[in-house]
Amino acid sequence: MIFADLQAGEAVFLDANTLVYHFQPHPTLGTAATALVRRIELQQVSGYTSTHVLSEVAHRLMTMEASTLFGWPATGIVQRLRKHPAKVQKLTAFRNALTEVPLLNVQVLTIPAALIDTAAGISQQTGLLSNDALIVAVMQAHGLTRLASNDADFDRVSGLTRYAPA
Repeated sequence: MIFADLQAGEAVFLDANTLVYHFQPHPTLGTAATALVRRIELQQVSGYTSTHVLSEVAHRLMTMEASTLFGWPATGIVQRLRKHPAKVQKLTAFRNALTEVPLLNVQVLTIPAALIDTAAGISQQTGLLSNDALIVAVMQAHGLTRLASNDADFDRVSGLTRYAPA
């Protein structure tokens, strides 16, 4: 299934990679991500994400912005940023993206502490890493079954339908 297969009126949870492809346009997947975000903005499809996914988006966009702005290679960029906090203070695009998410009609779900344990159980059942398992836990808690993600690991989760960009 791909993003374009989502029908009008359906609800979909957005994984970090989908938002990153939209905000930092990916050469091949950015168009599909932006088209999906536009459909959510127009309320043709209901879009959801979570606070922890937005944190992951912020981190990825921050590192991508630093790489571009400072001409640093992607390898070792986190360590470079840790050593140069003044450079972090100059980064703005990642924050602008975060403030734009609610304006796009994407509903941001918060994570109750109890879902952390639920996610740990999902990790043990499916082999998903903790952040991905937390996505599944949040989705289940809110009755969501459709996920916009380029991460095929989610295909191991029964009852979840993953939509890829292409």
